[in-house]
Amino acid sequence: MIELFKISFLNFTVLDLIDILIVTSVLYFLYQASKNTVAVQIFIAIVVILGLYFLTEALHLRLLNLILRTLSGIWLLAFIILFQQEIRRLLLVVVRSRLFSLFTRSQLSETIDEVVKAAIEMSEKHVGALIVFARSTNIKMTIETGIAIQAKLSKELLLAIFNTKSPLHDGAVIIQGMTIEAARCILPLSLTTRYQGKHLGTRHRAAMGISEQADVLVLVVSEETGRISIAEEGAFIPGVTAANLDAVLSERLSLSGGETGNKKLLELVEELKITNNDAVRQ
Repeated sequence: MIELFKISFLNFTVLDLIDILIVTSVLYFLYQASKNTVAVQIFIAIVVILGLYFLTEALHLRLLNLILRTLSGIWLLAFIILFQQEIRRLLLVVVRSRLFSLFTRSQLSETIDEVVKAAIEMSEKHVGALIVFARSTNIKMTIETGIAIQAKLSKELLLAIFNTKSPLHDGAVIIQGMTIEAARCILPLSLTTRYQGKHLGTRHRAAMGISEQADVLVLVVSEETGRISIAEEGAFIPGVTAANLDAVLSERLSLSGGETGNKKLLELVEELKITNNDAVRQ
């Protein structure tokens, strides 16, 4: 390995430089992601403790070093818990990138076509519906709360499930690819009861609730008004109508959004922060 310079017993190589650059980049990303939040104070504290660990190692302060090394396992667990939102945000950006989409096969167009036709018909007839599109997050536990279907997606099947006389019409339908995994699934309700000045019904709170906790897209058809709504990242996408539903679903479910998709993702995250802050104040 190429040696850049040497200080006493310390040999600094190109590999050491790469190592430092990687660690610096990760720390910078975490700082930027947690900036202006309570987590940034905890982040700085962790960095200081890590600095003390290396300092005690270099100065041969064995007792302090032993204590800090013993706590290292706890640091990792605390790091994951404290920065779970930031870590999830990073993973969402990665899985929606162009590179990741090269390894993903889907029948997206056919799925969207069947759902759109069913949603428009239910909207016209004021039939309530709650449809969850599973993406990168494993929502097996949510699927297990409902009745297993494991059937190929079709407009007719969706209409049959959400028919008010059907025993499966209450709850949500979970879709993965071209398969309806389960129906009558129970979704977690969001703590937010009002959104943009409007009272949220149970279906809309459920849509917001699951989208806050997992990487999913949720389509809601209101039984009272027939209005179609889409929830993502704990927020409702404005301006969704029967006319543009196909385009909105195609854009949001596509994994090849590139820089535009990532920008919109960050905008949704900021909107989520505002929504959560309003909920806490209420």
